Amino acid sequence: MSPLRALVTRPREQALELAEELRAHGFEPVLEPLIAAVPLSDDPIDVAGYDCVIVTSPNGARELARRMTKTPARLAAVGPGTAAALEEVGLAADAVAEVHTQEGLVATLGAQPGRSLFVGAEGARTHLVDELAADFVAAYRTVELGVTSLPEADIALLTSASTAHAYARAGGRGPAVSIGPQTTAAAREEEIEIVAEAESHDVRGLVDSAAAWRASSRS
Repeated sequence: MSPLRALVTRPREQALELAEELRAHGFEPVLEPLIAAVPLSDDPIDVAGYDCVIVTSPNGARELARRMTKTPARLAAVGPGTAAALEEVGLAADAVAEVHTQEGLVATLGAQPGRSLFVGAEGARTHLVDELAADFVAAYRTVELGVTSLPEADIALLTSASTAHAYARAGGRGPAVSIGPQTTAAAREEEIEIVAEAESHDVRGLVDSAAAWRASSRS
């Protein structure tokens, strides 16, 4: 039986780990990036005076490392993928959310993490800002690549609300696996058929959910 084809929609520079996990689980990955991250500025990000600097994506981690002027007193990451991106640029997360959402990060940090700075995407959810009274720096913008047709695939893997919207505009309707609740909500707004949502909101959880869907669909 030939392997199922899994459409990988995340930016190309972030797709390798997911593609490797898919191959290890017997899928044939099909890479079709639908979005890209565009830096908004080269201006320095001054982290002096902050007790905690927060990043919620690998792009945010890379932009923080590229532009920060001092070493943060404490770094917090939304999940292992973002923590790994920090490690790639020579930084270490002091706190990683157990539940890989902004809500999970607030729970991990506690009610009083001190003066906080959230470095993220333009238009990011404001839960961290609202709950922690954090300052916010929009470090990059997510843009769609204008893909008008998609390669054939048996399942699509959606790794953010942005990829869900871009997938729908390219004609995708599913079946699809979502990395987490925000992505699922965006996909359902677009009438995409979500067949599973990752229990852990990371690459491993995404692939495990795709494998479980494959097993149930073949039984």
